[in-house]
Amino acid sequence: MKAMWTGRRTKLIVNLSMTIFLILSFVRWDSSAPAFHFIVGIACTLFFAIHVFIHRKWLASVTKSYLAKKISPALVGKYRIDISLLAVWGVCILTGFLAVGYLVGGIAWMAVFGGIHGVTARLALVLTVIHIFQHKTQILSYFNRRSPHAKTPIGT
Repeated sequence: MKAMWTGRRTKLIVNLSMTIFLILSFVRWDSSAPAFHFIVGIACTLFFAIHVFIHRKWLASVTKSYLAKKISPALVGKYRIDISLLAVWGVCILTGFLAVGYLVGGIAWMAVFGGIHGVTARLALVLTVIHIFQHKTQILSYFNRRSPHAKTPIGT
């Protein structure tokens, strides 16, 4: 019996939801946008956390191989992008919460954290596009019912 979080359909729903909320978070609406952006950001953060949870075993396995220097250069690049994404999205999420004035106590801190949030969000978007491109084979396999989900072997 398959675990709930490993199915192709679950991964597809989580990844599509995360992508939709990510795109919505970059949309500029009107003066009410901060509340909308905050809500969309929370949803995107939730799906990001689920995505990382789903791939935690792969991440742990590749981290172990990476530290032992037992992985190919091609996988090293993917791993570095993934780790960079974790770090940059972590800073982006944290500064997003800290940019809310009620939490940090003032407009000056809102501006500081808001600026950091904006820079890390744009950097994270670039890294996310690279990440998606690197995993295009796996992503396309979600839509192909005839072939099993493509996996990246640890040694390649």
